[in-house]
Amino acid sequence: MSTLSPDIQSTLAQQGIELPSWAFGNSGTRFRVWTTEGTPRDPREKIADAAQVNKFTGLAPSVALHIPWDKVDDYAALRSYAEDLGVKLGTINSNTFQDEDYKFGALTHENEAIRRKAIAHHLECIDIMDATGSRDLKIWLAEGSNYPGQTDMRARQDRLQDSLQQIYARLTGEQRIVLEYKFFEPSFYHTDVPDWGTSYVQVAALGEQAMVCLDTGHHAPGTNIEFIVMQLLRLGKLGSFDFNSRFYADDDLIVGAADPFQLFRILYEVIRGGGLNNPDVAFMLDQCHNIEAKIPGQIRSVLNVQEMTARALLLDHDALAAAQSANDVLGAQAVFMDAFYTDVRPALAEWRESRGLPADPMAAFAASGYQEKIESERVGGTQAGWGA
Repeated sequence: MSTLSPDIQSTLAQQGIELPSWAFGNSGTRFRVWTTEGTPRDPREKIADAAQVNKFTGLAPSVALHIPWDKVDDYAALRSYAEDLGVKLGTINSNTFQDEDYKFGALTHENEAIRRKAIAHHLECIDIMDATGSRDLKIWLAEGSNYPGQTDMRARQDRLQDSLQQIYARLTGEQRIVLEYKFFEPSFYHTDVPDWGTSYVQVAALGEQAMVCLDTGHHAPGTNIEFIVMQLLRLGKLGSFDFNSRFYADDDLIVGAADPFQLFRILYEVIRGGGLNNPDVAFMLDQCHNIEAKIPGQIRSVLNVQEMTARALLLDHDALAAAQSANDVLGAQAVFMDAFYTDVRPALAEWRESRGLPADPMAAFAASGYQEKIESERVGGTQAGWGA
């Protein structure tokens, strides 16, 4: 069994992973959204479920909201409700991918009236940030084209920059824009923000309060994601992570499910680049649980991130540097693999208990009766889900 040093324990104790409110609603595929008993019917019930993850893990101190999915009349009251449950309201996510007007673009649209509407939506999101105390406005754009010649790609980049400039001008204090990228879907010929380079170019032109959001599922198979992490940290422009996992495209699976070693490599570069427990680099999950239970799915994800963080913290940096300097390929690989193969689960369980947390958060939640309680109480109304 591995032993976690006091320094590693102290580092792990500072780790926080933001949860997405939408992960607790019904989800599915393009073909079907599956319903489950006990699904939240409003933002308060989503926050209550998210608070359970933090209760059993101590790892999830904040909840991201999605507008308009999580619109309420009184955001100050929603903030107080969350804080009473021991969590904060975090990132505000905009949505310009479901309105009929945005069929051919939003912040990039040729029609000035539609573009103004999309900009106004983002300004509304910043108003919500003022009320919730949120720092980050996360923007993901489902904009692009399906056919060569369909649109003027260069003009769309110019309009995007102009739109972002108008939104950026509304930020106050420490508020930030984080611009997410995705290489395809729902546009299949070109996407307006398809990669980290495009996101970087756009946010670099805005200023210091604009950063890149890296979703670990938004890359082509075989992409060296840890290289992108390294580069963005090196440039001081990695603002946030959306952690999830994928086998083929944007599968939004439990983080680490497809490739635990990739998650380990990413977290090594986060540590190497000074991004761990750095307030300027936000950790968040972005998952849609299609067939698995929602709350346990989030518990499993944050524990996976914690476990791989612990393994990455065990890596012997001096031995690695020595092997790298000597061009000792096998030696350097051995240092990496020794850390990755270390089973930290027993040590983490013991450490959790020392902090008043359950050794096995998954089992503790299952035994708590909370799932049975919400299934009996949440009867009637409209269940929240993708798009609601």
